[in-house]
Amino acid sequence: MKSDRLRTKSLDEMIDKHVGEVGTEKRDTFEEELRLDILGQTIKQIREEKHLTQAQLGELIGVKKAQISKIENNLTDARFETILKAFRALNAKINFNVELK
Repeated sequence: MKSDRLRTKSLDEMIDKHVGEVGTEKRDTFEEELRLDILGQTIKQIREEKHLTQAQLGELIGVKKAQISKIENNLTDARFETILKAFRALNAKINFNVELK
């Protein structure tokens, strides 16, 4: 039947197929990069809502504008401490969820 071939696939199915299944090294790397990207986007969004430039945020936490740019654009493995400082400087509430496997 034609409809069977045109079945819509879920996002999870597509990721499993093109990135790898949950628990594989490739999938773990993908998910870690995605989380870092989301952190960077969140910092950028809050910074812009507070009408701060990258240079101003960098000055508040003791790093250069280029470091803020790299964090926001996921171009660096920023130190966790630097990310926390950025959220604190933006007066953002931070919640982390740690799960044991």
